[in-house]
Amino acid sequence: MPHRRLPRWLVRAPIPLFRGASPLFGRRFVVLEHRGRTTGQLRYVLLEVVHREPGALMVISGYGPAAQWYRNIVANPRVRIWTGGIRHAAATAIPLSAEHGTAILESYRHHHPLAARALGHAFGIPEFADGRPVPVRRAQQRPLVRIGPPAR
Repeated sequence: MPHRRLPRWLVRAPIPLFRGASPLFGRRFVVLEHRGRTTGQLRYVLLEVVHREPGALMVISGYGPAAQWYRNIVANPRVRIWTGGIRHAAATAIPLSAEHGTAILESYRHHHPLAARALGHAFGIPEFADGRPVPVRRAQQRPLVRIGPPAR
């Protein structure tokens, strides 16, 4: 089942608010500042954090590997983030393997079943809605990215 794209203006609308008040939104979302791969201009995207581990967080490219922010971080993984009490922190964004991504998606579904169901409908991941195991191809279609400390 194809998913419906949310209008760009709707997805981008909360970014200025979030950057200015990130502690109010907690740790569930992150604003990712990245550079355009051809223009070099700063770009911003608001993403949901699907998993955390010490010193790193994982996000999903809901629109797949063709999403502009994803293509930009593949070209240049140096980013800055705003999340919770963290403001404008330097980081590195690295795509995860499909196998690692699948494990994180399964964990997310287990810990956040209602949110997973909504994301499943929004981003075309039917296994999130019906409880079947998430196949590796889903993490290839919707890649996950680890955002961690800056590369040295």
